[in-house]
Amino acid sequence: MNSTPRFPDRRRFLGHTALAGLAVAATRSAVTAAEPAPPTLRIGLIGAGERGRFLTEELLAAAERTGARLVAVADVWKPNLLSCVERIRQAQGTTPRSHTRFRELLAQEDVDAVIIATPDFSHGTLLEASLMAGKDVYIEKPMTLDLPSANRALDLARQHQRVVQVGTQRRSEGRFLAAARYLSQQPLGPLSRVTAEVNFNQARWLRKLEDCVAQDVDWEAFRLHLPDRPFDPALLRRWQLFRATSNGMPGLWMTHYADAVHLLTGATYPRHAVALGGTYIWQDGREHTDTFRTILEYPEGFLFSWGMGLGNGAGTAFSLHGTRGTLDVEKWTVTPEPGAPPDLVRHEIPSAPGVSHMENWLRCLRSRARPNADIQFGHQHVVATVMAASALETGRRQTYHPDAREIRAT
Repeated sequence: MNSTPRFPDRRRFLGHTALAGLAVAATRSAVTAAEPAPPTLRIGLIGAGERGRFLTEELLAAAERTGARLVAVADVWKPNLLSCVERIRQAQGTTPRSHTRFRELLAQEDVDAVIIATPDFSHGTLLEASLMAGKDVYIEKPMTLDLPSANRALDLARQHQRVVQVGTQRRSEGRFLAAARYLSQQPLGPLSRVTAEVNFNQARWLRKLEDCVAQDVDWEAFRLHLPDRPFDPALLRRWQLFRATSNGMPGLWMTHYADAVHLLTGATYPRHAVALGGTYIWQDGREHTDTFRTILEYPEGFLFSWGMGLGNGAGTAFSLHGTRGTLDVEKWTVTPEPGAPPDLVRHEIPSAPGVSHMENWLRCLRSRARPNADIQFGHQHVVATVMAASALETGRRQTYHPDAREIRAT
């Protein structure tokens, strides 16, 4: 495997640019030589479902500014694969290669980087394989469903100097960036708790099954490391409901909130986690709860409580509570506590300029800088969400041991 980046690192690039500028100045030439166009960023897409199509559109929107092109697509379900290939053909004027097996895509020398937008259970397998193949990666959240694969992926990325962007896009959103800068000055005083929850009352997961037939699916490719089992369209189309293919609400939804807590507070890894939940509303064959609550304790000295419910449309809430005031992350307002210093008044945090999460990754492929949602942050949200899921599954408090990079029941 060739682990040398195809694009120069920033220090070498700037050095070469400076030397070229001195040479031109020395010749005092009246003719300015045209700089060669940078090489095309050749991207492969693994997973052409709803999220993969969304990320395809984000890449196409940034293609002209970043010099990126989609050259290959892999998906196990023929309708998704053909639809995505046709969309790219219409946008780029050329037809990308198509595969049902992701390893065929990774084996191609003319693929510099890959986007992984597959069901959650496959993320760890595909991320490790992509890094071992020498590819840079954009990986959808949650980065992995288990800590050992997250440990291995982080080590591989650092060892081979890969650029890995995790799909926790709030790290590129202006509101969150502005709030993080604001809170870094500790205007709220010491935090004691962070609370967040998500509630909706609709079956967003009930995708059609009638059009998903065995002859259109590379079932072995979909299963990856899962035990052999008969073709099941529900496992492919409604994978969020099953333990074999997701860890439920922690990975599906809590990931974004845990990552935002880390961004806003500067905390990295929780120390303890407990959880409760049950299936109280949706008796639809699911193997995951429809109502969930978890509490994580951070060594920085605060609790993070997160919950989700599918039986009521109360919406979302997200707030940080300090001794001087409270930040409502949904309204972006700071409300002072009684007796707070006079310089802290009720106000709204203005937004800062945000960036496209995809474009940030594409630009980092050239500069070799670490992107906004670097793999280290992905490792942190894996710890938080796996602890919450394990606490629910086992009924026991989970403790993270950072030196060993292990989660243990206590």
